[in-house]
Amino acid sequence: MYTFFNSLSSQVTHVCLKQIGWSSGRAYFHVRSVRFESVEKCMLPGQTHKSIHNVLTTSTKCQFNCSLDRCLSADTSAQANSLKWSYIHGSSPISLLGTTIGKCFQNCVEVNPDKTAVIFFKDGVSLTFAELLEKADQLAAGFMSLGVRKGDRVGIWGPNSVEWVITQYATARAGNILVNINPSYRAGELKYALHKAGCKLLVASTGFKNVNYLDMLREIIPELDRLSPGATVTSKELPNLKYILTMGPDFYPGTFRFDDVLMSATQSQKQSIFDLQDQLQFDDPINIQFTSGTTGSPKGATLSHNNIINNSYFVGLRCGYHQHESVICAPVPLYHCFGMVMASLQMITHSATLVWPSPTFDPVYVLKAVEAHKCTALYGVPTMFIDILNHPLCDKTDTSSLITGIMAGATCPIEVVKALLKRVNMHKFTVCYGSTETSPVSFQSTGDCTPEKRVSTVGKVLDHVEAKVIDSEGRVLPVGSAGELCTRGSNNMLGYWDDPVKTAQVITPDRWYHTGDLAVMSADGYCSIVGRIKDMLIRGGENIYPLEIEQVLYNHPKIKDIQVIGVPDFRLGEQVCAWIVVKDGQTLTEEEVRSFCKDKMARFKIPHYILFVDSFPTTITGKIQKYIMREETIKKLGLTQS
Repeated sequence: MYTFFNSLSSQVTHVCLKQIGWSSGRAYFHVRSVRFESVEKCMLPGQTHKSIHNVLTTSTKCQFNCSLDRCLSADTSAQANSLKWSYIHGSSPISLLGTTIGKCFQNCVEVNPDKTAVIFFKDGVSLTFAELLEKADQLAAGFMSLGVRKGDRVGIWGPNSVEWVITQYATARAGNILVNINPSYRAGELKYALHKAGCKLLVASTGFKNVNYLDMLREIIPELDRLSPGATVTSKELPNLKYILTMGPDFYPGTFRFDDVLMSATQSQKQSIFDLQDQLQFDDPINIQFTSGTTGSPKGATLSHNNIINNSYFVGLRCGYHQHESVICAPVPLYHCFGMVMASLQMITHSATLVWPSPTFDPVYVLKAVEAHKCTALYGVPTMFIDILNHPLCDKTDTSSLITGIMAGATCPIEVVKALLKRVNMHKFTVCYGSTETSPVSFQSTGDCTPEKRVSTVGKVLDHVEAKVIDSEGRVLPVGSAGELCTRGSNNMLGYWDDPVKTAQVITPDRWYHTGDLAVMSADGYCSIVGRIKDMLIRGGENIYPLEIEQVLYNHPKIKDIQVIGVPDFRLGEQVCAWIVVKDGQTLTEEEVRSFCKDKMARFKIPHYILFVDSFPTTITGKIQKYIMREETIKKLGLTQS
């Protein structure tokens, strides 16, 4: 077979195979039919997750069996070679996974029970797939013993920890709806999230970054202090909340210890969790993720098994996890889709080992974890990668095991991308784009894109997802035209929890999700994000896109980071304001910035206000909060709000 495909490697586009056996880590196939055109290789998404060129050998078997007569395409983007209109469908020869998280996990354990599933590097904790499933089922049964049933909401509040991951899979196995709560939330935000989702149970750390969670819980539930440890909560403000589980060894009034509930279930209750798996459906809601709050109060995006398990699977395929053993270093937060879906679920969709360096991002532990566990992939937002590259330990760390990774959350300067390729060995890293509402990924580049392509675009639409760019009247635009990006497919959320009005504002009856992002689609199907509709500013009748200015100023040799916003102006409506972080050891003046811009952009785009800052206000995941920047600028400059 190897010789046959090599001889036709420039012509084969489709191959139909019939699997006839598996022996000693090798799959055997009959070739049923071959179609020819111009492409280099065929990829098998089946049992071995290896390319045909590599003769499908591996030591770790994948749980997803290849169907007997599956036609495999090596190039799923043929339709994108000559687009005239800004519409694309991610056609794929690989079917969606019609399964639940619980069943997928169980199948994974049956194939790879003794393989390491998860490592919490700083904490010195690791679990095999079989051990993780055992603990997840124990906790799920413990929830059941407390009276938490299918469809009940279970909150999780804390930084990355083994308890977080166990809770994630326990809720999936029990059919509970996991509610991810931002570890940075203060009392008012916590109360809002718990009340909005109607949480019946909360799993909580005792604190985060010198903030005492228990004090906040007492503030919103003053009844706690009158209760003994292990008592049921009765709260006037949060009537649905009945149980609080705290991580760690100590006892607290009105709470259960996590480990006690973990070990409380009987064998029959654990058997009930096993028996429940056939009753759960992949379209059931399984997760509520509150939006990151870059534009105001958070909304609870409700996601199904089908949403997030398929998103994880197809993102992993584009990262190449079917081609090699994967050990993923994930310093991103579990409470966010990046950590929970794009990282944690890769354990069960691709039999990957997940390494969580530390409870919160720390470049030292990231670098040490990569070297110690020979990680093959590294995840992060651009600010994380910048901090890793700038750390003195970076060039002393052995990162030769790295192959790929994911960058998401914001646009990355080209210099950072080139440094990742040269200094950290991430030659095949990919860029992802999406939102909480899309589970989260809708576009992703490949590891073969040029560095410039990975900076200027977000790649191509993900498998089984549709995308279009429209004007203000909802009409699809010709390629090359800027308009609002809309997506539709298996990744679209079910809706905002208990908020049909806000759901209808972003998802139309025809199931298109309106992203609010301004995008341009090219004739070959690549998509570029050029700004937010709400970020776009209008100066004297001229539309200005902040990202366009940011990309120019990123090339200034003294600028480390840059963000552009619109601020009110009495005569012109809005003016351009740039927030600039200067590189260490450098000095920069406003006049130098304006002089740099003069021959690179129209005069009306040159920043009128320039503020030199040490950092930008961000969410915990690194997303820039431009509405806060605008408020602070108005106050600092004494401007009048228009």
